[in-house]
Formats: sequence, structure tokens, C-alpha cells
Amino acid sequence: MIVDDDPKLSRLLGVILDRAGDYTLCEENRPSAAFKTAQAFRPDLILMDVDMPGKNGGEIASEIGGDPGMAGTPIVFVTSLVSKREAGHYNGKRFMSKPVDPVLLLKTVREILVPASV
Repeated sequence: MIVDDDPKLSRLLGVILDRAGDYTLCEENRPSAAFKTAQAFRPDLILMDVDMPGKNGGEIASEIGGDPGMAGTPIVFVTSLVSKREAGHYNGKRFMSKPVDPVLLLKTVREILVPASV
């Protein structure tokens, strides 16, 4: 699932993932509707903008984390609030910087959805 108030960006991320293969995608461009959309869609992973009007990505992530059926859903924050150098993990959250590197996006999604065998 992709949550971003910019339809052009969510569509671009969707196209990158769609061309990569077997992903069923859902895009939500209304931050106020993101939690309900996630409840209905039940994503395996959420790519979420941070800085959105009305409800920011952190608030939406808190709602998702508070739902027993979705609490374990991985969220990758995709934001222009961090630089490429700052991107990575912070306080247990994963961040990617905009503009998104398509190769890094696919690598990150694959790492989360298909964890390496131990």
C-alpha cells in the first residue's frame, strides 16, 4: 500500500513496483482515509509519506499500530524530510528519502516481504 498526498508520486512508486512483478497495490492519496483503506486492504507493507496535510504519516502509523489486526504491518516512511545520507533506520522505523531510487525501493520491499532464510 502506498500512502502519499501527492498522486503523481504514489503513482510513480506504484509503476516501479508494478513493473517489478507480483505485487497487488493500493494507493491512497487522502491521509484522512489512509487508516480505513489499510483496514480494508490489509497490506503486507505500507510505503508512507510523513509530511501530509491534516494527518501526518506518524499519526497514521500510530493508528495502524493500535489496530490488533495490523499492528505488525511494516511501514517504510518515504519522505523529503531526510537526506539520502540520513535515510535508513531511526528509532526502529525505516526511512527512504525522496526522490526515491527505484533500485533501492525494490531492494527494500523485497527485503521486507521476503526475509532472508536463516
